[in-house]
Amino acid sequence: MICLTLKELKEKLFQRYLIWNCRPARMAGYLQQRLPPPGPVKLIDRRRIRVAALQLELKLVRTPLEYVDEMHRHIRKAAGAGADLAVFPEYNNLPLLGLLPGIDDFVEADREKMEGKKRGVNDLKGDQAGEDINMEEVYHYMSPAVQPLVHAIFSGLAKAYSMHIMAGSYTLADNGRVVNRAFLYGPAGDLLGSQDKVHLLPLEARWNLKSGSAFKVFETALGRLALPVCMDATYYETFRILEHKKADIALLPVANPEEYNYWLALRGIWPRVQESLLYGVKSALVGSIGGMIFSGRAGIFAPLELTPRQDGVLAEVDSYDREAIAVADLDLQALHELRREHPWRDSNPELYRRYSPKIYRDN
Repeated sequence: MICLTLKELKEKLFQRYLIWNCRPARMAGYLQQRLPPPGPVKLIDRRRIRVAALQLELKLVRTPLEYVDEMHRHIRKAAGAGADLAVFPEYNNLPLLGLLPGIDDFVEADREKMEGKKRGVNDLKGDQAGEDINMEEVYHYMSPAVQPLVHAIFSGLAKAYSMHIMAGSYTLADNGRVVNRAFLYGPAGDLLGSQDKVHLLPLEARWNLKSGSAFKVFETALGRLALPVCMDATYYETFRILEHKKADIALLPVANPEEYNYWLALRGIWPRVQESLLYGVKSALVGSIGGMIFSGRAGIFAPLELTPRQDGVLAEVDSYDREAIAVADLDLQALHELRREHPWRDSNPELYRRYSPKIYRDN
């Protein structure tokens, strides 16, 4: 006989309620009532692929239907701009923490604790300090409700708007592990693939998240798409591997837990695009929760030669802390021509085979 404590019983019962409240049939039915009538299937011109990089402001939702409305609102904005592809940010699951009872108390306690540390106060006691949240346990707890909800929402939106959607990344449990996973949906509503974050932040390591082990590239009507996640773009080899896999566009969701600094932010996708000659689309989560600040600037980047001002930027939002959208057109034909004719392409396959055989064999 299994005996549960009252606390464990409450947790199990609420989890069942959460799963029921987020059930896919409910999400799909609610969304269906708000979708436009089906339009004609979009014909893709690879010389003019319109991309929307979304910058979302972090706000806790109180019901799963509120989350559906938020995701739909952003897709309507992208569709209104004529986008063939919409890209959401990293940690797109954080607004769903608002579904947990008592989350406001935890968030406020965490904010006070972080502010206390900034002031050099490290000895907060009892209610003043609050209880530490084990984020790994939170993600395990919420995953059975969140993962089907995500699929129902983005599958429905992609099909309704005949659009490719990179849904952002979500921290989800998978076979006993918690990973930071990005999802890509096609215009038929099908899941085209997913990518686990390979390079974790120290914060994610403390949460006991597990890293991915390889980078994937997905063949689509928009060309070959890759989904590196945030910190993955800090490292030169990530995009060199994607280049060897013949990726055309890298979709990078970010949620930088730091005050915005232009030069610090520059360490990511812009130099990687110049080194590896592909297009880069960066989406960003901004705002704050529990004293933790997220900042960034969504944008769309290209090799210098393919940008009007020769600066590597096709479009970038002005704000690093508010909701925004960047839209630009990508020309795959021009990209492929540039790759063939570029005067200083850095390629030394013999060196790769000699010094990094495992990296380039496996990727």
